Formats: sequence, C-alpha cells, structure tokens
Amino acid sequence: MTENQGTPVLEFKNLSKNFGGLKAVRDMEMSIPQGALYGLIGPNGAGKTTVFNMITGIYGATQGEILLNGKAINGYEPFEINHMGIARTFQNIRLFSNLSVLDNVRIAYHAHAGYSFMDALFQTKKYDVKENELTDRAIEFLSVFNLQDRIHAEAKNLPYGEQRRLEIARALAASPQLLLLDEPAAGMNPNESFALMDLIHFIRERFHLTILLIEHQMRVVMGVCEMITVMDFGERIAFGNPSEIQSNPRVIEAYLGPGASALAEKFKRKKTR
Repeated sequence: MTENQGTPVLEFKNLSKNFGGLKAVRDMEMSIPQGALYGLIGPNGAGKTTVFNMITGIYGATQGEILLNGKAINGYEPFEINHMGIARTFQNIRLFSNLSVLDNVRIAYHAHAGYSFMDALFQTKKYDVKENELTDRAIEFLSVFNLQDRIHAEAKNLPYGEQRRLEIARALAASPQLLLLDEPAAGMNPNESFALMDLIHFIRERFHLTILLIEHQMRVVMGVCEMITVMDFGERIAFGNPSEIQSNPRVIEAYLGPGASALAEKFKRKKTR
C-alpha cells in the first residue's frame, strides 16, 4: 500500500509552521485516501498537535497548503472547517462538563438545526418541532455509543472511558468526513485502551469515515492504524505500515536516542542465537 493510493481526502503540500524563530513543522507532506485509518506519531514536541491545529484552523500555516478533497482550506475559521467536514477530539477531554450527556450532543447538531434565530427567540412551532427532532436524533445517536442510559447525567460525572466516548460521539454528530483523534487513549488503562481500539474500528466502518490518529500508546497505534507517519523535530522522518515503522532505525533513534537502533539490532541477533 502506498501513501497516494485512492482519492486523497486530506493532503498537505510543503506544510510549515514557525513560531518566531522556532520551526515547529517543516515541509510536511501527507496524503490520506478515502476511508483510511492513518496514524501520526513521534516523540513529545515533534509537532503532531501543531499539525492538527493547522488542519482545524486554530493555527495558520506559515507556508504550504492543506487540501480537503482537493480544496485548499488555509485561512478558514475553525467553525467553517468543521462545517466543511473535519471534526476533532483533544488530548485533554473538552466536554461541556456541567451539561448533560444529551445536551453535549445536541449542541453539535445545532449547526443543522433547521430554524432561524427569530424562531428560537420567539419559540415558534417550527422551533419546537425541530428541537424535538434534534433530541430524538441525539438519543438515537447516543445509543450507538451505549450511552443512551446516561443521557441525563452531567458529563463530568461519567467515568473517564465514557467521557472519551461522549467526546467522540459529539465530534461525529457534526457528520464529518474526516475525524482527527488527538491521543484518545491518554489516561486509559489497558482494558479501556483495548475497548477504544474496538470503538475506532467500529466508528470507521459505521460512519464511513477517514481517520487520522495521534497517539503515544503504541499498542493502540500498531493495533488500529494501516499506515503511520512519524515526525521528529517538526519533520517527517518515516512513513510505512506498522511493521515497517517498528523496525525503522530512524524511528527507533527518535524515541530512544542515537545508537539505539544498533543496540536493538545487536540484542535481536543475540536472542536468535
């Protein structure tokens, strides 16, 4: 499988981001085909979240282009990019913690509410009908994530794993084509991580999504990603399938330091004797 197989949903061309004299991302190239499940990994400070922030319009690119289905999205506001079909989660869960599970998802639907500001202000019949439709739709959607029995609970009172599921559900309620998951396994125990892997596979198939994942838990990355891009000091240093990445000398040295790949190879040879 090559990086350019299929029609690119997301594509970078010479993507760079500078913060003053710091080059956080340098000349990044990436092409993600329709329906793919790709990973973006690297040591802390490699520039991964900066890439996500540029895709979603939080940061403007210093140089280069970001294309969604062939259309440049540089310069658009985050809400505009979301409406174009990109949704994301965050490393630190960002729910409306004092609102109910139901209202967290209903908020995501309101961009497609189907009534005007005046309807909402005067609470017209159209407003009532559309609000009831949104509520029914949100409850049905939450049942897909096994959260239908928690709809009246405040988001902050959910166990950690359920909060993560709710955040993903809220992102998907916007009907994206591309889902960006920023360290979804952060803070999870092994059982929760395995459940998350099943969930990622499920939502990709259920919602016909393209997914780009940042993650530090290697069991999750290697267990779900078809192809992986590795960054270090803002640059792409490797691209390949999980087995290729695990044995790549530059990747090993990026994580473990200079000389680590030679030591790993020596240890491997010793074990096979």
